[in-house]
Amino acid sequence: MCLGIPMQVERCHQLVADCQHAGQWQTVDLSLVGAVQPGDWLLVFMGAAREVLSAERAADILDALAALDAAMNGRFDPAIHLADLNQREPQLPPHLQAQLDAQRKTS
Repeated sequence: MCLGIPMQVERCHQLVADCQHAGQWQTVDLSLVGAVQPGDWLLVFMGAAREVLSAERAADILDALAALDAAMNGRFDPAIHLADLNQREPQLPPHLQAQLDAQRKTS
């Protein structure tokens, strides 16, 4: 299984960037995303950036990966790892909500 890992750009050299996450450094190919700046966040798969992320989106993905790691190691706690869902109802993505609303109108 291959997971994308958010990494933060430290240095750029045309279509290559030196990125880090949690003390791990990696040279990342930027061919698919183009030029970036130090401080930008990238979603990295197997040494290549696939997407430029906002800091908020990178944090969400890192939280999800921490929850996955906790679950795989017997430390999962929904109150900690799903804290963003504890005080609200889950919501459908907009495209699925539109489909559900359309179905309700025809029923």
